[in-house]
Amino acid sequence: MLIRLITALALIAGSIWSVTTAHAHGPTRQKVTLTVDVPAAPADVWAVVGNFQDMSWHPQVNATSGEGGNDIDATRVLTLGEAGGPTISEILYKYSDEKKSYSYRITEVAVEVLPVTNYSSHLTVKPGKDGGSLIEWRGAFYRGYPNNDPPEHLNDEAAIAAVSAVYKAGLDALSARFAGN
Repeated sequence: MLIRLITALALIAGSIWSVTTAHAHGPTRQKVTLTVDVPAAPADVWAVVGNFQDMSWHPQVNATSGEGGNDIDATRVLTLGEAGGPTISEILYKYSDEKKSYSYRITEVAVEVLPVTNYSSHLTVKPGKDGGSLIEWRGAFYRGYPNNDPPEHLNDEAAIAAVSAVYKAGLDALSARFAGN
């Protein structure tokens, strides 16, 4: 009798747990990868994008300030738009001059500026066609609203669209910069 009671309680507890977890759904990690081929040698492209402290090549970045150069744990603050505009704070966690690649995380950003949380990104320059370069910019992040039923401006689609727009603007600017090579 005691064994049947324990078994029944275990089944009930399991059923309750599965019902509550079936309805619990938080955000899922989103990923974006954009690439562009440019007719410039990887070393020439890396000379433009390879300095973590200088993002002047991106049209949405008005100014970059920071500390630590390209060393791990270096920081930078990107000022967007006009002087005194919104900012994004970032930290470098991986850098390879040899591989022409670096990885960073956002440490602080208002969701009104970029509707994401737990954002990390990787920028890499690889050999491309005919001596050119393939620039790859990829990121992983969660939407700006961590709970269920996010408002439209903080949902997965908004986060993906915003990150994609940032990457596209930067890659389009690099494509135009190196178009004459």
